[in-house]
Amino acid sequence: MDINSISIAAYIVASLLFILSLAGLSKHESAKSGLTYGMVGMVIALAATIAVAVSDLNDLDFAGVSFNKWLPIGLLIAAVVVGGLIGLWRAKIVEMTGMPELIALLHSFVGLAAVLIGWNGAIQGAHLHDVAPDDQGAIIGIHAAEVAIGIFIGAVTFTGSIIANLKLSAKMKSAPLMLPGKNFINVGSIVVFAVLTGVYVARDDHADTTGYILLAVITVVALLLGLHLVASIGGGDMPVVVSMLNSYSGWAAAASGFLLNNDLLIVTGALVGSSGAYLSYIMCKAMNRSFISVIAGGFGIVAGPSDDTDYGEHREIQSDAAAELLAGAKSVVITPGYGMAVAQAQYPVADLTAKLRAKGVDVRFGIHPVAGRLPGHMNVLLAEAKVPYDIVLEMDEVNDDFPETDVVLVIGANDTVNPAAAEDPSSPIAGMPVLEVWNAKDVIVFKRSMAAGYAGVQNPLFFRDNTQMLFGDAKDRVEEIISAL
Repeated sequence: MDINSISIAAYIVASLLFILSLAGLSKHESAKSGLTYGMVGMVIALAATIAVAVSDLNDLDFAGVSFNKWLPIGLLIAAVVVGGLIGLWRAKIVEMTGMPELIALLHSFVGLAAVLIGWNGAIQGAHLHDVAPDDQGAIIGIHAAEVAIGIFIGAVTFTGSIIANLKLSAKMKSAPLMLPGKNFINVGSIVVFAVLTGVYVARDDHADTTGYILLAVITVVALLLGLHLVASIGGGDMPVVVSMLNSYSGWAAAASGFLLNNDLLIVTGALVGSSGAYLSYIMCKAMNRSFISVIAGGFGIVAGPSDDTDYGEHREIQSDAAAELLAGAKSVVITPGYGMAVAQAQYPVADLTAKLRAKGVDVRFGIHPVAGRLPGHMNVLLAEAKVPYDIVLEMDEVNDDFPETDVVLVIGANDTVNPAAAEDPSSPIAGMPVLEVWNAKDVIVFKRSMAAGYAGVQNPLFFRDNTQMLFGDAKDRVEEIISAL
C-alpha cells in the first residue's frame, strides 16, 4: 500500500472523528469526549498531510539556488510546533470572559490563510499535468473561480473577525455602524465581486498584470465588506456574529481545500461552515432576528430610538436580606449572564446552589440561548463549577415556571431578562424572546451599577415593584449570602 492510499484512509478516519466531535459537543455530558475526538482527528490529519508532503516533494530550485526537499518539510513541521505552542499558551492564560474575542481572533487566522492560499493558487496556476488538452481550458476556468471565491470569503472572514474581536473586547463601541446607504454598500460590494470574478475567470491569461490587478481589487472589496458587515451589527447580536464568522471560516477552509486538492480540508470546512450556519439560524430564531438580516450585516435594520424613559426609582437590598429571602423560598431560579463570567462568580454560585438544595430548596438555572457573548458561554462556566447538568435548563424549559417561583437571582444578566423586549414595540430588542423573570414573586438583580447592558438598552426590570438591586461584585455578594445562610 502506497502513502497516498494510507493518507486517504487517514483522511476518512479523521473526517469521521470530526463528525463524532460535533455530535459530542452538542450535549453537556458528551462534550469532553467530543473535544477529544476532534483533537485526535486533527493529529491524524496533520500527520497524514505531512507524510504526503514528504513523499511528493522533490528538491527545489528557486531563483537559481537549489534547496534540499527537507528544508521546506522542516519549515512546515517547525510552523506546526510553533503554532501549537502558541495555541497552548493562549488557551492556558485566557479567561472565560476573554474566550469570545479569542475565538473571533482565531477565525481571522483562518480567513487570512484562505486569502494567502488563494493568491498562491493564482500565482502557481492550475495543475494540468494529468488533464487532457481538450479539458485544460475548463480546468483553468474552474481554478480561476476557486481562487477568486476563496480570496473573497477569506478576506471577508479576516476583517469581519477582527472587528468582532475589537467589539467583544470593548476596544470598539458595540453600537452598530449606521452609514448612509449601508444596505447599498453591502449589496453593491457583492455585485462588484461577482462582476470582477466573471471578468477574471473569462480571461485567457490569469497570471498577467491585469489578472493580478483584478484579484487585488477583489481582495480590497472583500476586506472592506468584512469590516462593514460586522461593524453594522449591534452588540446584542454579537453571539450570533461569532457563530456566523465560524461558518464563514469553515467555507473559507473548504475553498482552500479545493485549491490545495485536499479532500479532508473540503470535508472539514463544509462541516464547520454548515454547523456554524445552522447554529446562527437557531440563535436568530431564539432572538426573533432575521437570519438573512444578521448575516447580511444588519440588512434592513434601523437604529432604535434613544431610551430616555423615566421608570421611577429602583430599590436596593443587602446580602443578609437576600439570604433571608432565599432561606424562606421553596423554588429558586438563577439566570446568569456575562457579568457572572466577569466576576468569576460561577464557583460561589455553585456553592450557593449546593447549600440551598441541601436545605430542600428547588434550585434551577435558566439559560438564555445568547447569554454571555458566545453560544453556550454560561453552560461552560456552570459545568466548570460542577453544577449538575439536570438543573441547567434552557429558556423554553423554564419560562412557564416563573409565576410559581419564589425568588429569581439575576446574576450579571441584562438584555436577556429585559421586559422591554416583550412589552415595548419601539425597543431595539422588541420581539426578542427573553427570560420572563419579572413574573416571579421576588427578583434580586446582581449588578455593579444601573448601566445599560451590552445592547445599550435600559432595563425596566430594575424598577419593578418585585425587583431589588444587589450592587457590587457578584462573587463577593454571593459569598456574603452563603455566609449569612
